[in-house]
Amino acid sequence: MTSRRRPPAPLYEVVKRYVLDRIDSGRLQTGERIPSEHELTRRLKVSRMTVNRAIRELSSEGRVVRVAGVGSFVATPAHAHPLELRNVADDIRARGGRHASRVVELGRVRLDPETARMFDLPPGRPMFHSVIVHAENDLPVQLEERYVDPHAAPDYLALDFTEITASEYLARVAPIQEVEHVVQAVMPTARVRRLLKMPAGEPCLTLLRWVWAGGALASTARLQHPGSRYRLGGRFEPPAASRPRLRAVGR
Repeated sequence: MTSRRRPPAPLYEVVKRYVLDRIDSGRLQTGERIPSEHELTRRLKVSRMTVNRAIRELSSEGRVVRVAGVGSFVATPAHAHPLELRNVADDIRARGGRHASRVVELGRVRLDPETARMFDLPPGRPMFHSVIVHAENDLPVQLEERYVDPHAAPDYLALDFTEITASEYLARVAPIQEVEHVVQAVMPTARVRRLLKMPAGEPCLTLLRWVWAGGALASTARLQHPGSRYRLGGRFEPPAASRPRLRAVGR
């Protein structure tokens, strides 16, 4: 009787295992650059095409992040949190990460018709506007575009958003009465992809948020996240009337 041997693993799987072993063992930490495709080709004696497929699959599985023209880096594990108001900086620090922010735009605008329609506001309404990139261990995880009612937060444009987040400031000056969320999966524009350092073809997880305070809409935000570096989740209890009723059964 002949023995049945397991066929050898495809070469791209060997490359994946080589990289994953170094990530899982801690030899490569979150945010560190993994060996280049050229280095992997030389070390493992496989083709460049084989290495490219391995890295592409590791990226789609959320284990590495590919940055065009720079290289591939160990990804921050995708973290889930309920749909509640959370400060992105606090979330990052709670995971042991290092938060940093970069202000892309900050000023006063009047809403154009397309933006006004998206946020269900009248065109021409004067608003404060900010665009801020939030990073965890130097990898962008959120692009925050926010419109703020000047009456709710008159000092908004004077703040240093590298020292305090917009959500943290707004929670102080405009206590929240009501929040509404809409979650979308969208393909990013070229600008969003560049700001978040996303590879072509990767979708964004987008959260649209409306916040009411003092009986009026205080701010609206569009929070965009690379699909491989973020996820949203929630847990809730249904109203008592809709819960199944349990009754004791005597013996």
